[in-house]
Amino acid sequence: MIDYKVVSLANQVYERIEESILNGVYAPGEILSENKLSADLGVSRTPIREALARLQADRLVDDSPSGTVVLGITQQDVDDMFAVKRRIEAMVTGQTAIRISEAGLTQLKDILEQQEFYAGKGNAEKVRNLDTAFHDIIYSECGSRTFQSILSPIHHKLAKYRKASLERDDRIFRAVEEHKAIFDAITEKDVKEVENLMQLHIGHAYDSITKFNDRK
Repeated sequence: MIDYKVVSLANQVYERIEESILNGVYAPGEILSENKLSADLGVSRTPIREALARLQADRLVDDSPSGTVVLGITQQDVDDMFAVKRRIEAMVTGQTAIRISEAGLTQLKDILEQQEFYAGKGNAEKVRNLDTAFHDIIYSECGSRTFQSILSPIHHKLAKYRKASLERDDRIFRAVEEHKAIFDAITEKDVKEVENLMQLHIGHAYDSITKFNDRK
């Protein structure tokens, strides 16, 4: 049942369906019935239609002769999204090192402390969610709404794969250590080191996600 809060009903419905697609609850190829979604979420079909239209614009669903079909995130999508991240995220993080506010630094430090705690508990979902917050702060503090609008949705759409990669080998601890090194370089405003560390972080994340896909 949808929780009626300040966020508009249409946005809540969109976020719930999007989350289910990105986390694999609705699998690629599955047909999404407006009636079933309406019953599952306890809302009328109007916000369902609005949400599906937005999700079609995001290329997460599409029309088919049988109804709205889930496209999800393919391996090609993952490859393409990481190609974008490789080309601009390191540069954006370098900009953040120059422009970040004291509030932004405090938020990053707090996230790192929480990540260390939850990594110790083996809670990949919490670490993944905090990873999202860590990167979102970097994007928001870089000073460019354009780069933020490109990178934040991409990182968000990789949620399922990021969580799965954190559950394998010792990636959960290595990811946190990489974040700590990036944070230290940002604190020092060492742009070159920040860019190098972020480039390595992106490469390690991609390698881990690729291994996850190979094992499925």
